Amino acid sequence: MIKKQLLEELLGIAVSTGADFAEVFAEQERSNQIRLLDRRIESVRDFLLSGVGIRAFVGTKTYYASTSDTTREGLLKCAAAVAGAIGDATVAGKVTGLVNEPVQSQRVKHLPDDVPTARKAEILREASDAAVQLDEKISQVQGTYMDVDRRFLVANTEGLYREDRKIRTRLAINAVASNGGENQSGFYGPGGGVGIEFFEKVSPREAGERAARQALTNLSAVYCPAGVMTVAIENGFGGVIFHEACGHSLEATSVGIGASQMAGKLGQQIANPKVTAIDDGTIDGGWGSFAIDDEGNPAQRNVLIEKGVLKNYMVDRLGSRRMGMPMTGNSRRENYTYEPTSRMTNTFIDNGPDKNEDIIASIEYGLYAKAMGGGSVNPLTGEFNFSVKEGYLVRNGKICEPVRGASLIGTGAQILQDIDMVGQNLATGQGVCGSSSGSVPTDVGQPLIRVSKITVGGRS
Repeated sequence: MIKKQLLEELLGIAVSTGADFAEVFAEQERSNQIRLLDRRIESVRDFLLSGVGIRAFVGTKTYYASTSDTTREGLLKCAAAVAGAIGDATVAGKVTGLVNEPVQSQRVKHLPDDVPTARKAEILREASDAAVQLDEKISQVQGTYMDVDRRFLVANTEGLYREDRKIRTRLAINAVASNGGENQSGFYGPGGGVGIEFFEKVSPREAGERAARQALTNLSAVYCPAGVMTVAIENGFGGVIFHEACGHSLEATSVGIGASQMAGKLGQQIANPKVTAIDDGTIDGGWGSFAIDDEGNPAQRNVLIEKGVLKNYMVDRLGSRRMGMPMTGNSRRENYTYEPTSRMTNTFIDNGPDKNEDIIASIEYGLYAKAMGGGSVNPLTGEFNFSVKEGYLVRNGKICEPVRGASLIGTGAQILQDIDMVGQNLATGQGVCGSSSGSVPTDVGQPLIRVSKITVGGRS
């Protein structure tokens, strides 16, 4: 994308006024998106994003500029803007000669641009038809197919020079069930870090049926009672609870400035001994996987919590400077217009010692959260509030009638202690996580877990 000689020149300009480190990030991304409503294609869109971001450090203070003008003149101007913001120093920073290091990028059978749009639309229609055909109460189906082909390079004053290419593909289906006077929805959105071959393993038809079944279940559901209950949270996207309530508190973005409930707790018992939590950007085909992060560091498997003990944080370059800890391959950004920071990749609670059937059987009265929705969290306090997308009451160890309108309310530190049973059916769910460096694709996951007590919002 940019020749080595020009990269070195840009880095030299960026550190010319006293910075002790500088980095150039260049990106070209093509994405395709097809939207469907009731089997009719509403839109087909192709997007192209191209630009460069240049960052410099003076200790733990950062300076950043970006540009979509990738001509030599445009790039020199961008680097000069960074240097000018720093000021004027008598001693310029050092630039080590760049060495281009090969990167083992992901394996992809079919690149997005090699697949006809008609084939992508066919996948959408297959999912939509399956949802509609499941039951006459399915009144509307919306669907989106998307794929992304992202190329980028990172070069810095320490001599690092690496390039990577990442492909992602996803299908999202939203079904609406109606009984004449009321509507309820269901959603399913599987995705992976692969090409269209993703649908050789994930059936579009099953995806449509899954969204439709959830909508039908919610249509027949009664309102959830409120109170403190024992709650079983199912696998897959149920892991959003850990991601939001605890994961963000383990990112250097908040830990490094002391704005985290988990700051200063390395080596401490912060969770039930049955809880082991991992962030792993190396998973083959993972939605949140990559070969190198957006600072050029190799992806890693990081054990965050092991048998309840806090073992590690997720650390980017700035966090490493602030905390005196090594980088962990977690630096990410939405695109070149954002300065990178520490972010989760594929984050999950690992399989535990309990049988899934024993978890449900152990609940005398409580809630079974089969599917979770969105929510919010404060990383400093860990306070969270999440909606339950599909839930059921549990009585005497049996899953009973479906309920709707449920939410889970608590704090991350407390829920980690109150997870007292961890099952053995680990699965992941795909999402998009927003933070100071924009929105990035992340996997969340867990097996079926039991929370001994948590506040359930509903109707009294």
